[in-house]
Amino acid sequence: MAEPVAPPKTCLVTGATGYIGGRLVPELLAAGHRVRVMTRTPERLRDHPWAGRVEVARADAGDAEAVAAACAGVDVVYYLVHALGTGPEFEETDRRTARVVAGAARDAGVGRLVYLGGLEPADEELSPHLRSRAEVAQILLASGVPAVVLRAAVVLGSGSASFEMLRYLTERLPVMVTPRWVHSRIQPIAIRDVLRYLVGCATLPADVSRCFDIGGPDVMDYAEMMQRFATVAGLPRRRILPVPLFTPSLSSHWVGLITPVPAGIARPLVESLRNTVVCGEHDIARYVPDPPGGLLGFDEAVRLAIQRVSNATVATRWSSASVPGAPSDPLPTDPDWAGGSLYVDERTQETTATPSALWRVVEGIGGENGWYSFRLAWEVRGWLDRAVGGVGLRRGRRSPSQLYVGDALDFWRVEEIEPGRLLRLRAEMRVPGLAWLEFHVEQEGGRTRLRQKATFRPHGLFGHVYWWALVPFHGFVFGGMLRNTCRAAETHDQPGSPERVLVQRRQ
Repeated sequence: MAEPVAPPKTCLVTGATGYIGGRLVPELLAAGHRVRVMTRTPERLRDHPWAGRVEVARADAGDAEAVAAACAGVDVVYYLVHALGTGPEFEETDRRTARVVAGAARDAGVGRLVYLGGLEPADEELSPHLRSRAEVAQILLASGVPAVVLRAAVVLGSGSASFEMLRYLTERLPVMVTPRWVHSRIQPIAIRDVLRYLVGCATLPADVSRCFDIGGPDVMDYAEMMQRFATVAGLPRRRILPVPLFTPSLSSHWVGLITPVPAGIARPLVESLRNTVVCGEHDIARYVPDPPGGLLGFDEAVRLAIQRVSNATVATRWSSASVPGAPSDPLPTDPDWAGGSLYVDERTQETTATPSALWRVVEGIGGENGWYSFRLAWEVRGWLDRAVGGVGLRRGRRSPSQLYVGDALDFWRVEEIEPGRLLRLRAEMRVPGLAWLEFHVEQEGGRTRLRQKATFRPHGLFGHVYWWALVPFHGFVFGGMLRNTCRAAETHDQPGSPERVLVQRRQ
């Protein structure tokens, strides 16, 4: 006899624009639950593909009246609001908002509170960050509403602040001087498994009200996490030199210097790394069983987190963030520093040419027509590419006037084309990273405009050095390409010009 299926719940997700909240909502919807999201800024939700499928409640977690309205008619409240900071103010903010939400949930007759907190070592002095999480957990457990607290260490997924810090430190530093916390033991968990536990908590029996430790199958120290990240990312083994004199304050400034993670976020995370964060039990499996293949291991979780910014879809992912994806993928509400390094050179110029004439020049670029700027520089780059085993410029183009997806174009490949509007090329020359070149033909108010964008996703430290070494030349190469492409299109439109012209290239 089949087990009865629990009826769908009405779930309120607080912090829906945050890392966990933004990924939890589609999982709850996929499980058949009704979802209401609570946020101070509903405008930030508009790019989410699920935005039209949820009810939105505008409320600050500290506003008791607004939170009470958001909790009305709700079965489950997911409390995913966290303050981050270094002084007593953030702990008081955490304490106050937890009490407001717990009180509103109790008064509204909510059936369950669910909170994602941090693992707490029993015999160590907790960092302020973990201490505040533990206090919030106790406030919710004492609220009179059945509550579940899931306690996790580092969450592995693109957008997670802890994961981004690991990503940037490993990618950018082949040799690093590190504090003693690189030897603290950690049990990380994949975002996929965190979300599976969170969704499962919506239908737990009413008499379950406690903390559960959640973690993946691997226990390691931070140094091993960096080495294994490097292996998965295809980077050389890192040399790690621990220095015991690094204080948490110095460490956070050092992380802020090396990575784009803001110091105000890095410092509480760094302070927490001094604690041993390993699960003491796995009781959650009695209520939310492990998947058939087991919990996701560290290496596979990292692979999923970085694959979307390491393949040919990266340009689309960054330019069209509304495309739905897996839990490990970037989201439009992730901070700018999340998702790995991405360098962009974007330039725009208006032209008197018609859109059709401009598109003819764009589609005819490369091969015998060249690249409309600094011809010698392009030829030298082709020679250098061939010298290191690349394809160089020898492939040319299949047709002098038309391009199709998949066509080779010198040392580029046509990745996407929308006739009259968009040409996106992916680099196939030898570069320490992934590179794209896009041309957008736009028309607005009777004016034609060409928008040109070069995008580079560096691989390792040399990738960053490569980009910055070439930045001084971008004005000549990319700026000249933009200007001369527009001039060539204007030449097309001159009376008496043939249908296609070969324009003398200008440096």
